[in-house]
Amino acid sequence: MGTLNYVELSVHDLPASARFFERAFGWKLKYFSSHYAATMTGLTDIALRADQATATKAPLPVIEVDDLPAALSAVEQAGGVITRPIFTFPGVSTGAGS
Repeated sequence: MGTLNYVELSVHDLPASARFFERAFGWKLKYFSSHYAATMTGLTDIALRADQATATKAPLPVIEVDDLPAALSAVEQAGGVITRPIFTFPGVSTGAGS
């Protein structure tokens, strides 16, 4: 079963966006690069991506699964359309599917 891990938002100004969420909600963000930061609560987190070349046009929900290739197959079999191949996420440990 998949679990919503976090939601990634595209932003134009990472420092300004991070300040907004910190001021509005008290969230602390960890910077993985000058273009990417995320909360690290261990619950459902939020990530901010400021790299417009790789940013999505809509929020990107990240669903954690135990077996990524099997989940990809299940999504396709259920009629889902894969718009991006499997890729590495900042802050995710390496291993099968990461």
